[in-house]
Amino acid sequence: MKPVATGRRDRHDPSRVVFTRTFRSPVVEVWAAVTEPEALSRWIGTWEGDPASGEVSFTMTAEGDAAAPEPCRIDACDPPTLLQVTLGEQGWTLRLELSEAAGVTRLDLSQQLADPELAASVGPGWDYYLDRLVAAAGGDDVAAVDWDGYYPALGDHYRRLLAPGDGQSSEAERPPT
Repeated sequence: MKPVATGRRDRHDPSRVVFTRTFRSPVVEVWAAVTEPEALSRWIGTWEGDPASGEVSFTMTAEGDAAAPEPCRIDACDPPTLLQVTLGEQGWTLRLELSEAAGVTRLDLSQQLADPELAASVGPGWDYYLDRLVAAAGGDDVAAVDWDGYYPALGDHYRRLLAPGDGQSSEAERPPT
């Protein structure tokens, strides 16, 4: 599958970029895929610690062996529909919202990305990781999702998306897996 830039500006907060994926799975299964360490390790990374403390240590294992653990503060958690965290030294706030209708779960991941140059690298990264999540959820080989197809190829979409005066983008969304 050829990578597609799916991020769009949030209608209510134009400095937020939203990425959507849908799954032919119950919301509890998708929630597990984005919150449980073993399931997370299949597509992005893993965490250690006690989430009840409000902070865990997150390591992006998909980045290779050199990836260092980063602090991850849990800002909001309402299983199985909402998780908001502040990640790492860069202080990225990520919001995951899940909803289910007729056996299809929608996942919206959003991040504050006001800088077009930062978005040019971060946007393709989220498309890459979310496509790995789709592959993992479908029982496919996540290694078949090749980073080289995402960056820099999708960077211009995100640069234009956040360029002053743009404000709109397509509502690209992947079909349910």
